[in-house]
Amino acid sequence: MHEIWGVAGLVAIALGLSLMLSDSYALKVVTWLSLNVLAAIALRFVMLVGELNIATAAFWGVGAYTAAIATVWLKLPFGVALVAGIVAPALLAVAFGFVTLRTKGPYFMLISFAFTEVLRLVYTQSDALGGNSGMIGVYPPRWLDGTYASLVVLLVGACLVGFLWLERSAFGKLMRAIENNDAVVASVGVPVLAIKIAALTIAAAAAGLGGGLFAHANRVISPGDFSFLVSVYALAYVKIGGEKHILGAVLGATFLTLLGQYVLSFGQYEHIYFGGAIVAAMLIFPEGMLGLLQRWGARLGLVRAPEPATSRGGH
Repeated sequence: MHEIWGVAGLVAIALGLSLMLSDSYALKVVTWLSLNVLAAIALRFVMLVGELNIATAAFWGVGAYTAAIATVWLKLPFGVALVAGIVAPALLAVAFGFVTLRTKGPYFMLISFAFTEVLRLVYTQSDALGGNSGMIGVYPPRWLDGTYASLVVLLVGACLVGFLWLERSAFGKLMRAIENNDAVVASVGVPVLAIKIAALTIAAAAAGLGGGLFAHANRVISPGDFSFLVSVYALAYVKIGGEKHILGAVLGATFLTLLGQYVLSFGQYEHIYFGGAIVAAMLIFPEGMLGLLQRWGARLGLVRAPEPATSRGGH
């Protein structure tokens, strides 16, 4: 419980800092950073049952398009559009999980990858959704002018605290047990498939929220925004930050988002430098940045040293 309150305190500090910002560029960076954190923690949550969910990008896209339709076509209030963007991918995740989570490891990963790309092609071929050009005019309400970034920080922070609470709950312990050996868990009567579907649905709802916030922040969405690369970047945030704790995802997303802003100045070599930084980070601290900080803290006698990193099946 103290850990949850500690994370909530960090969220409150981040919210306060965002409210103090007035520079438009800084507010945009805060918005993108927060959304990257949300993508990372949503992907990591399904990793707790031992599965790599590339379909995080698909649910992100469904949330974005649903929220955009609610705002642009139906003229619904902003809050209703966000809720619609949460509910639609959550319902889709129930059906998707029921069909696909009977497989696991690389099989589930490949199916989730294919699902993501199929949805992207559907957006591309749909004239109603704007095809390759996408949808425009997804504006947030005027009363959020200057405070949209703070709203994003608040909602992402709430998801962060909620995910940490779930992870530390009895439900989270069952997820970890399933990751370690789902056959043993099933042998004592625990509905493994139902728990996996629940984890996927919760993560999809969070990804849908991220998609809705992304659509209103960007004001224009297109199929290219929701390729499998969304999940690849989210995985990079988790791995570089450290997957053993949810704050690792936050740390990784923060580092790579700020790095991404810096390497933009390298023009056509942007992706080379960015990819090189990811490879270097993985080689220098394979346990993640959080693991490195813990080791430094252990040397100073401030914290206990982290356990050695172990490979995880299916990732």
